[in-house]
Amino acid sequence: MWVVWLDRWQFGITTVYHFLFVPLTIGLAFLISIMETLYIVKNDNMYRRMAQFWGKLFLINFAIGVVTGIMQEFQFGMNWSNYSRFVGDVFGPPLAIESLAAFFLESVFIGAWFFGWDKLPKKVHALSIWMVAVGVSLSAFWILTANAFMQEPVGYVMTGGRAQMNSFGALITNPQIRVEFPHVWLGAVSTGAFFVTGVSAYYLLRRREVKLFAQSFRIAVYTGLVSSVLVAVVGHAQGQLLIHTQPMKMAASEALWHTSPYHAPWSLVAWIDTLHHRNPIDIEIPYALSILSYNHTYGSVPGIDELQAQYVQQYGPGNYIPSIWVTFWTFRLMVFAGTLMMVLALYGAFRGLRDDEWLIKRGTYLRLMPWAIVLPFVANTTGWLMTEMGRQPWAVNGLLKTTDGISPTVGAPLVLMTIIGFGLVYAVFAVVDVYLFVKFIRLGPDSEFGPDEMDAKTPVAVFDP
Repeated sequence: MWVVWLDRWQFGITTVYHFLFVPLTIGLAFLISIMETLYIVKNDNMYRRMAQFWGKLFLINFAIGVVTGIMQEFQFGMNWSNYSRFVGDVFGPPLAIESLAAFFLESVFIGAWFFGWDKLPKKVHALSIWMVAVGVSLSAFWILTANAFMQEPVGYVMTGGRAQMNSFGALITNPQIRVEFPHVWLGAVSTGAFFVTGVSAYYLLRRREVKLFAQSFRIAVYTGLVSSVLVAVVGHAQGQLLIHTQPMKMAASEALWHTSPYHAPWSLVAWIDTLHHRNPIDIEIPYALSILSYNHTYGSVPGIDELQAQYVQQYGPGNYIPSIWVTFWTFRLMVFAGTLMMVLALYGAFRGLRDDEWLIKRGTYLRLMPWAIVLPFVANTTGWLMTEMGRQPWAVNGLLKTTDGISPTVGAPLVLMTIIGFGLVYAVFAVVDVYLFVKFIRLGPDSEFGPDEMDAKTPVAVFDP
């Protein structure tokens, strides 16, 4: 069990760390595509400088994200060889397509976009960044296709104790991927939007490049408002799917020990007693869980104890209850962060309707927005923790337990050593990433078009005073 515990911690740490970069890559690619399209439509060099500035930060983030993703995938062979043998025929093709098609697509067009300024026609150059946005989105789709199989296995047959794909069409039309991909993609767009909004607020507070960053702020805050609202809508659909495909995850996310009454309330906060399977303190919203589950005020939701008894009969003796504390509170942190994002984006969209000077007056809101950059990262991370921890004890839901997926020849000392090694390498990446981000944010956009095309309030010095 020590080996299983360490293997899970290693995979969890590397996955969460890698996913700090993925949504920002997707979101920035989409926003830069919009900015460069505006440059072509309006023939205004401000949008070109805008796209170039955010493009530098995108490239830094993309480079580190690629390296951390490669290290993550090595673990399937190192620490999870039994899992790889069991599900490799299904799990492998989406990952291969992601590497051979989507990743190469985005990499080729990143090169064309980065080196193609003033060399490619404007529309071709803009097309290249749109292709990057498509490529990074396709990468996410194929990886999520593999993950969706772990949540809801489809398109397979069991042969010789292994899962083998018998329908590629079923795999890519998995009901889970139909809600998981838009939820993750919209969350990524929100991440990019809040990053751009926060950095733009930093510049507006200092009255540097006001015209450029006021427009960056508007583009991002409107995008952030729409995407954060749609994330909630799609997340609601994803929750309704759980009732049918992973009812134990739904019950754990609500700390619902016993099957709910006909009109199920939703726990806002609760003190959870996992020893006695009860919640001594539970603040509930009447009917809300039935509404979340069925879109109306009636409908019973299965409880943890009843599902545990059902799974023992279905799968044999064992504990099929995930970590209730983790699943319950990560879900609420995700909802809290997402709600706060919607409120901030709505207020920012209202402020953005007025002129630049009105936008930067009474800077309390602008001072909050750089800190709000962390909100989508909190929502993304807690959402994934809830998704993956809530599936336990299964590596592949209903087919393979996590304890049966580890490598039998890799002992705890080796896993601990690689955790330490990965941790040191990732710490170096974090220092480099923060240093480069801070450096290029302080430098600001290149002033290559002359003072007549720059905002009159822009200081001469390129460094932040």
